[in-house]
Amino acid sequence: MTGFDSKIKSKQVDSLFEAILQLKNIEECYRFFEDICTVKEIQSIAQRLEVAKLLTQNKTYNEIEKETGASTATISRISRSLNYGVDGYKIVLERLGYIEEDK
Repeated sequence: MTGFDSKIKSKQVDSLFEAILQLKNIEECYRFFEDICTVKEIQSIAQRLEVAKLLTQNKTYNEIEKETGASTATISRISRSLNYGVDGYKIVLERLGYIEEDK
């Protein structure tokens, strides 16, 4: 995935992502993210990933809203990212085994 031209690219963001890539297990992730983010920020990010997973499983907005507590606006935004974004959700969901990799 070389040559990806991100809208958020900067030296600071590069440093953040390099730091995240140094984490070796879930406990280290908890420690780092609890220090760097608020509880609400972590919960929001986790909720978005869950919404993306459920969208790829063809759940309805109503089912997703009930299961995750996400607003329909949030679900819609994530749906747009899945369909028209830069495949970030797709990469992660494939590697976690929630969706099949494109061959």
